[in-house]
Amino acid sequence: MTHSTHRRRGLAGGAALVVALTTAGLAIGPAAAGYGEAVIQPVETDLAGKDWVTARATSNDADAGQALDGDEGTAWRPAASSSGTHHGKRGQALTIDLGGAYDGLHKVEVVLADAAPARYVVEGSADGKRWKTLADHSDGRSGAAGTTALVDREGIRYLRVRFLVVRPGTGVAEVHAYNYLRDDLKLGADLSYADQERDQPYYLDAEAALAGAPDPGPHLLDVVKDRGMEHLRLRIWNDPRDETTGVETDPAYQGPERSLTVAREIVDHDMSLGIDFHYADSWADPSKQPKPRAWAELPFDELTQEVHDFTADYLTQLQEQGTTPAKVAVGNEVINGFLYGSEAEIIGTTAPPYFTNEADVYQSQPGGGLLWKYWQSEDPAEQQLYTEQWDRFGTLMASGIRAVREASPESEVEIHAIVDKGRLPKTMEFWTQLLSRLEAADAAPDVLALSYYPEWHGTPEALEQNLHTMADAFPEYALDIAETSYPAASSPPGDPTPLPNSPFPVTVQGQADAIQRVFQIANDVPGNRVQGVLTWEPASWQSMFTWVETSAGRFPEANASLDVYRDSDVTHVLEDTVHVVTAVDRRVRLPRTVDVLTPADDDVDGVRVSWQDVPDDATATPDTFTVDGTTEYGPVTATVHVLPDH
Repeated sequence: MTHSTHRRRGLAGGAALVVALTTAGLAIGPAAAGYGEAVIQPVETDLAGKDWVTARATSNDADAGQALDGDEGTAWRPAASSSGTHHGKRGQALTIDLGGAYDGLHKVEVVLADAAPARYVVEGSADGKRWKTLADHSDGRSGAAGTTALVDREGIRYLRVRFLVVRPGTGVAEVHAYNYLRDDLKLGADLSYADQERDQPYYLDAEAALAGAPDPGPHLLDVVKDRGMEHLRLRIWNDPRDETTGVETDPAYQGPERSLTVAREIVDHDMSLGIDFHYADSWADPSKQPKPRAWAELPFDELTQEVHDFTADYLTQLQEQGTTPAKVAVGNEVINGFLYGSEAEIIGTTAPPYFTNEADVYQSQPGGGLLWKYWQSEDPAEQQLYTEQWDRFGTLMASGIRAVREASPESEVEIHAIVDKGRLPKTMEFWTQLLSRLEAADAAPDVLALSYYPEWHGTPEALEQNLHTMADAFPEYALDIAETSYPAASSPPGDPTPLPNSPFPVTVQGQADAIQRVFQIANDVPGNRVQGVLTWEPASWQSMFTWVETSAGRFPEANASLDVYRDSDVTHVLEDTVHVVTAVDRRVRLPRTVDVLTPADDDVDGVRVSWQDVPDDATATPDTFTVDGTTEYGPVTATVHVLPDH
């Protein structure tokens, strides 16, 4: 369990937002829990248990992994003579490779193989060449049995336990390396529905807020900003249409014009903006990628130009109103291509209805759909068609990417795909085929993104594997989780059974835990490779709000799980484990203070500990026992090792 408190940057967005929320009767801070119950602790991962973390040693290297096996009964022990050996300046060492740099690594615990005095240092390094001392026990008096070191610098990849003197019994039983959410891991949502929800007040505590009769009530953006979201994405439909009939919608929600207004509101709330071009008049996802009606009958070359011009024109409008997006996705969930045309007949798509009902229009010219049914075909004609469609898709994608580079050069370019359950090879083929074409065209993206919904994409462990596979295969690209979500209530209500492939119950607590697990997986990818995690439409789909009855009617109130954006961060990391060595019938000397790290400024201070009383007979015989302590930042445990009095 983590013994730390949380942080999330920019809460309440300055004085204006505080006033708005306070006026609306919204309580600022943990007291406004919202609907349901959720206990949310800061994210903390012991990286030492991960399969990408390895160990090597200067001697007895075959046993190095025993310092990472989670069993304090096994240990790496360096070679030594029976009388003890001094190994000079470098000494004998165990080195842990975390697989990549970590900016959120803030605590390292070393458990030694025995409790006898030892001369050693614990060190950290970004490159395995230049080392920083994290804990110095070269005096041979401190650090017996083990130590906990707080890490006040970013980019640590390697950890080393170096013994200056080796004697019988010297060794390392376990190393624990604790990773916390990076300060720059962006947490947010696709909140495109903020368009049509502009006039609907949302609350952290609806009854309390309405008692103050807010008029108008707080906007959805106020609430998510207050609860710690930092980045919001908007989908852009070309000419919004009803997905079934193909008739233009009025109002044109999520269309270019209305989304300009929402973009301004997001930036005014001091959140960063993401734009997700669907290049369609209605939903685009793995099962459907219809061309917009205005482009449906264009020859391929003209279609390619329209992708460029539409993208560049809209980004120029965003720039001109002072809302430059931080990130632009060219297409949405494009694992099967996008802008389907005549190839749709081979793909076999039947959605959306207007696309198939008006096939003479929408399927009259080729588009950028992929012919996966011909993947690995041995028929030369099918292989040719497979390749031709990859070329078309790559051409269209490159056109959109070039438009972003030209019109909004400060924006990062993202390509957004999925990994269906058990279909990682397909996704790796997707990235290999597409990136090779884009790199050749000098139109490579910056970020490779995935959606993750457990019911379709597998277990959390599968997500972890997918991200690591992509990170290893494409080291030059950053990664994102562009969409994820989890329900807090079932339909019909009352059934907490987890979704397929998920261990988390369908409750408010389960919603918080499921979303936080995605935060954790993203944060733990080595090299700080994942830039952010966005939930998808938390005000509507698998909602993080619940409509509650109040004295003034029904209103949406934030689930307590919405606090996961704010409370998953850590504000202080405590030296929460200490080792104390004494002898039989000797007094136990517990430390008066332990260290506490404030990651925001890398400041390490001492904090006083109040310990429980140690029983009078606790040291009567050789033994090991624990003593609990408390600090203002959380509990501390002292492991006391009672040695024979020689």
